Formats: sequence, C-alpha cells, structure tokens
Amino acid sequence: MAESPSESTSDSPTTTSSNPDQSATVAISTPKSHHASFPEIPIEIVSEEEMAILDAALAATRSFLPSAIRSASSPSRLLAGETSRTLRSVTMLSKRKLSACSDIEDSYLHRFRRNQALGVTDLTGTEWCEKQMENVLCFGRRKVSKAMKLGQARHLELEEEVVKKVRVKVESNEDKWALKLLSSIAGVNQFLFEGRTRELLILGFVGGQWIIGIIDEVRKASPEESSDIGPLLTDTKTRGRDTLPAEPQRRNGRLQVMLYKLLWDTVVKEEFPTGWFFEYFSLDRHFVLSQDVRNNIANAGIPAQTLEEIVRYYENTFKMLPIANDQLLLRYEFQKDQSIIAEIRFPHDHEWVMSKYREAIGFWRSEREAEYTPEEERWKCRYCQFAKSCPGNPSFESPTSSSPPRESPPLAS
Repeated sequence: MAESPSESTSDSPTTTSSNPDQSATVAISTPKSHHASFPEIPIEIVSEEEMAILDAALAATRSFLPSAIRSASSPSRLLAGETSRTLRSVTMLSKRKLSACSDIEDSYLHRFRRNQALGVTDLTGTEWCEKQMENVLCFGRRKVSKAMKLGQARHLELEEEVVKKVRVKVESNEDKWALKLLSSIAGVNQFLFEGRTRELLILGFVGGQWIIGIIDEVRKASPEESSDIGPLLTDTKTRGRDTLPAEPQRRNGRLQVMLYKLLWDTVVKEEFPTGWFFEYFSLDRHFVLSQDVRNNIANAGIPAQTLEEIVRYYENTFKMLPIANDQLLLRYEFQKDQSIIAEIRFPHDHEWVMSKYREAIGFWRSEREAEYTPEEERWKCRYCQFAKSCPGNPSFESPTSSSPPRESPPLAS
C-alpha cells in the first residue's frame, strides 16, 4: 500500500502544512526493543496522494483554461489542421470532455509535477487507465469515499505499531526535505535492528525521472520464504469484501510492488545525483536548517547542519543495503475484521516492469496521446467519475459493463 494509504506522492499518511510558518506533523520511529545504538530519529510520513491532489487542483484552476486560450490565439499554433483542433479543445473544455487536456503544449510532468517527483501511484494510476489519469490531473478527483477512509485508517493503524509522532516546526522547503530523508534513514535503521519497518519513504532517480514511493512494509525474509538475503517488499490492500479482486487489479498491485523494487535497487546500486537533486527541486544545498529541525537531527545522533549533509547520510545509508528480494508479496486484508484474504507471492519481472514504466513515463511526458483502457477491461468505467462523458465507455451515458469487477480502481480507492 504505501503511497496509497492516502501514498499518494498509493495507496494513512500525515499531511504536512503547506505554510512554512506552521508546524508539520512528523513521526519518530520507536522500535519495540530499545537498542542504545539506535537513536530516535524524526521522520516525516509523506502523503504523496494528497499532495498530488492539491497540486492537480491548483494547476487545473490557474493554468488549464489560460493555456488552452493561449494555444488558440498563438499564430504559431494556427497551422493547417491546428486551428480546428485547438478550437475543438476549448469547446471540449467547456463541456469537460476527456480529450480537453490532450491539446496542450506542456507535458503533464511540467504542468502538474513541476519540481516534484512522480509518485509510484502516479504510475500505477496511469497503468489502470490513462484517460482517467488525464482527467484526474485536469479536473480533480472525486471526494474520498468511505472505503478509502477505512483503508487509510487501517494503514495508519499498522504504521503506528512501529512509529510514534511528534510536532516539528519547519520553516523552509529545505527543512521539509531534511525530514523526509531522515524518515528514510530512520526506517532503514529500524529494518536493520528490528528486521522490519513500515511506511518507508524512498526517493530515487530512475530512467531520467525522479520517483518517490512509500513502501508499505520492508522486512527480512525467513529461510522458508526465500534464500535471498535481500529485504522482502510487501504491499497490503484492504478490501470491503472478503474476495480477491479481478486480475487487472491484481496486476496493478503487482506493478506497484515491482516499482518499489525498481526504486529500491536503483537507490542501492546507483550513485545518487546530488547536484541534480538540488537543482530539480530548487533547493539550496548550503542552507542551514531551522533550529527545531537541527535539534531533532542532533537528538538522532547525526552531526548535520545543512540539507546537503542529510542527503549524504541518506545516500550512504542505502549503500549499506542489499538489493531487494526477487520474491515480492501482495497481501489482501478484509476491512471488516482485518483477516487475511490472501497473500500472493510472485517473482520480480524486470523487463515487464520496465516496459510498463516506459509506457507511463511516455504519458507523463506527453510523448503520445492518452489511451483508453483495453476493451476487455472497460468494466472499469463503472467506477470512473468521468464515464458519462468518455467516448471509451461502452455505454457512454449509463455505464453498465458486461464483466463484473470485484474491486474499485486504484484512483478511486
């Protein structure tokens, strides 16, 4: 689950204040067995999903319509065939049609994730349905459902089994990033000492793109499970009914955990591009962190004053680790009584996950038009808030598909 508990930046996490002058909720890892050599380290549990929702809503309200209008009035766009297409884009916008976002000059990365990392659930949501993701970006998503709230509460409960929270005042983006990276350091330390950690935030540069994810659970595999010494990555999905979801949903879950392994292995094996990190996220590497943040860093036993020093600790911490286990685990839990419906173990498929990753990045970079979900999976339209205006919906006005799904799609859960 991780990026999903709300992850979102998914699938509960803590929302940090967007105002630097306000305190932000952070968490401190507290292993059940207290080792003298394992200091308490402040960590921030980041909700990628909530941040993505806010960013998409703000970007849509302030940039979408002006962008479309500028495209219609720009002489450079009024080439043969461009005029009608641009005017059609404006018309479709007024009707809130699904193709409205297709006629824009900037990529989705530039418009909706500028100076931000793509979340793992940004990628899994794209795999579920590119058209749905396109419209979530442009028009926002539905309100959080009861099932989503239950799932978020359960993940928060699981998180609090190994983590406690304190308040830390942050005064800059450098402070926020310092706490994010400290959360990763804390999680890795807890894994090394306890053999398990939860809600582990990890940031890496994968295939030319910054990716961030929150891994639901990382633990050492038992000898019966695997002879591989690498940590076992697990994602928990909560369900409103005690049955397994349909195969497309299970496939999407497998993709999520494989993306976590891809991200983990990249950070462990490859050099962290420190210079590009500061440039891309518009951060000052020499910025002295606020007193409150420095106090927490000192309490953690880390002699650091600047974000650059924390980045160095982050990189060195992951370099101590082996690559993740090739065996991955997807767990389904019944919301009503928290019983385990099934635990699905599966091997990592590097070629498959890389092909899916490249497809998703192609969408986010607007290298091609967004595609509808395959015809055999159009039952997904039942759970899409944009179904009534989507040409890809088999019944268009009243979405009733032939194949009964067993679970709501990732973007709605």
